[in-house]
Parts: sequence; C-alpha cells; structure tokens
Amino acid sequence: MTDYPTPAALPSGLVTAPHLAAALAARDFAAVFTAARAAGISFNRIAEACGMKPERVSLVARGEARVTALESVERIADGLRIPGVLLGLALRPWEETARTTSPEHDYEALADDPVKRRDLLRGALAAGMTGTALAALAHTRQHLDLALTGNPSPASDLDHWAATAEHYAYGYGGAAPAARLAEIVADVADLQPLLQRPQPAPIRAELCHAAGKLSGMAAVVLHDLGEAREARAWFSSAASAAAESGDRRLHAWILAREAMTPLTYGAPRAAAALAEQARHVAGTTPSASAALAAAVAARAYALTGQREQALAALADVARLANLLDVGERADTWLTLPEQKEQVHLSHAYTLLGETGQARQAQARALALTGPSSHQARTLLLLDGALCDQRDGDTAQACRQAVAALLALPSDQRTGLTRSRALDLYRAIPSQRRGEQAVRDLRELIA
Repeated sequence: MTDYPTPAALPSGLVTAPHLAAALAARDFAAVFTAARAAGISFNRIAEACGMKPERVSLVARGEARVTALESVERIADGLRIPGVLLGLALRPWEETARTTSPEHDYEALADDPVKRRDLLRGALAAGMTGTALAALAHTRQHLDLALTGNPSPASDLDHWAATAEHYAYGYGGAAPAARLAEIVADVADLQPLLQRPQPAPIRAELCHAAGKLSGMAAVVLHDLGEAREARAWFSSAASAAAESGDRRLHAWILAREAMTPLTYGAPRAAAALAEQARHVAGTTPSASAALAAAVAARAYALTGQREQALAALADVARLANLLDVGERADTWLTLPEQKEQVHLSHAYTLLGETGQARQAQARALALTGPSSHQARTLLLLDGALCDQRDGDTAQACRQAVAALLALPSDQRTGLTRSRALDLYRAIPSQRRGEQAVRDLRELIA
C-alpha cells in the first residue's frame, strides 16, 4: 500500500463524534469528506492525501459518486488517518507506529474515555452489525474476560451496578435493539476497571454478579439481532462471571438463554445439550431459571423430533412454573413471567403439531404482551401462521406472516424474526411456492 508522506489527519475529536462514527461504519464518505472540509481540510488537501482527483472528492462529498473499491477505502483511511477498525479494515501500518506516538488514533485509546466509548458504540451500532461494530463489541468483551481472570478491585457503589443491571432487565422498553446494546456494552466497559483492582471477595462476587447479568443481556440482544457467533462469545463471558459470583440461578439462566441461540440458528441438538446443562446447574429447587431451561429443552427436542422428551420437558415447565413466587414471575429478562412462558409453549406446541394447544398459548401470550413488545408479538403471530400451515391453509399462513413482518419496525425485521419466518417458508411444500401469497412472503424475507 502506498504511504502518503503528507496525510491530512482528521481531528481526534471528530473521529470519535457519534455522527461521524456512524458514517465511517457505513463507509459514507460523502459525510466524511463534508465533515473534513468543515474541520478546515480542503477538498484539494483531501485529494492530495488520499491519492484522488479533487473533482472526484467533490463529487463524493455531494453524493454524486461513491467510494466502494477496497483500495480506495484504504487510501482514505491512510490519508485521513482514520483507524482501520472504524472502517471495518485491519490495523493500518501507520497505526503500529501511532501506538507509541499518537495513542489518540488507537481504538483502545479512543475507548479509554467513557464518553467517547459510548459515542463510538452508539455510532458504530447505529450503522448495523458492520466490522466496526463487531470490533467494538469484541474489544469490550475481551477486556471483560481479562478483568475476570485478573486481580479484582474495590468498589464503593455496588448498589449502582445492581440498579444498572435491574434497569436493563426490563427489556427494550421500546428502544431499538442496537441502541440498547450500545448502552449495555458501554456499562460493561465502565465496570471492567473495578474488576481489575484488588478488593474483598464479597465485593468481587457482587461485581461479577453484575457483570454476568450485563454480559448475558448483551448476548440476548445480539441473539435477537441475528449475531449468533458474537452472542455465543458474550454468553461465554457471562457464564464465567456468573460462575465466579456463585449464583447458580444466574449461571443457569445464562446457559438456558445461550441454548436459545443454536435453537434459533439451526443447531437444535446443541441447544438441547446446553438446556440440559442449564437444568443441571439450576438443580432441583424450583426457579425461573429451571423452568426456562425446561422450556428451551422442550423446544429443542420438538425440533429434533424427540416427541416424548419434549412432552416430558413441557410437563416440567408446568410443574415448576406453578411453584414460582411473585418475584420469579416479574416481567424481566432474568425471570419467567407468564407471558414469556406462554411464548415458549406456543413455539414448542407449534413444532409438535399440537395446533390447538399452540393457539391457546398464543392467545394468552398476546393478551399479556404490551404494545411496545414488537418482537414478541411478531414471533407469536408467526407461530400462528405456522399453525395455519400445519392445518393446511398455506395462503392464510403467508398472509398472516407478511402482515406481522410489515407491522414490525424495519430495524427489528432481522435475526430471530427472520429466522422464524424462514421456518414457515421451509415448511411450505415446493409445489405451492409459485402461489402469489408464498411469493410475497419469500420476497419479504429475501
């Protein structure tokens, strides 16, 4: 790669600004060049630094031309001194030197400041699951793992971290998944320094407890966004934190939620194994974690055709759910409210072909689902569509699925909901896939 001797470095404060971080993640160079000019870097200077013609820089800035070639993207990164991670690139050659001479251009240095870190995460995730966003997530999780294996630290405000975890446990609250993920991961990053300094064992355990909850909830959001690999990595970190905290119920909840990732993305036998591990960790005492693990196991067994095991697990769900106290039935991600229980039952009975019981669970769950719970409502309607298909009404199944997906905010029409819609499409016999209703469904999920 050509090394331009006179780069036109963007100001470090501009590189970390949320609007520019989002533009960089999307490789929106119109916004990048416009911002650079506003910062005092002329188009001629940009062109000189990036090996481009001034006329082309001007066209790109006006949105009349685009930069798509990898070589051009790399020249811009080098010419404007944009860290490779912000553009989804590998570490640039000049960054190795910059680590010792200009640490403000190193991602880790950029992320040291809590405000900048949150801005980077918001900007990167706002542009979707690009290489930049995944690099930011991985950076935070890897440092959490290092903190968990290092020497812990004193913390005087454990109540703050308990309250933070409780806040996120109430779910999305109408927020977009990417926005919620950015906030959770930023708080995990804020918690890391506390896990790196010596402290009494009880305080260490409490901080690990908070880290387990926060990391587990980050993994839940990643699962919902369709980022299965990154979700599994965060679940692994969460399980390590929960195990160190000594809370078996939290550990079992994390394993049960982790099992939902292979369950959703095509590995039901792996899901069943994880769910059984969660049941073992939960033990024999009735808990929301034990009931959740049984529900996930039932769905996994239904997917693998193990009908008897699925029905036995469903019986365990009913037995355990009846023994839960009010706190374990609260409407949070960390518990098992009746609504979530019915969502699991809906899917399990749908997979088993027990459409009558499935529809009862769907009706009860929909009655308990709030207006802001867009994804849960959509999943239930998609289960209902699959019941229609199993009962022989393919056209109605496709119409209901299309209507449910179109009613969902576009930024949530991915990951879990798309996977469930694909399950319906795959269940439709090939000889019927030329029908208009089926084609409408295929086009929507393509």
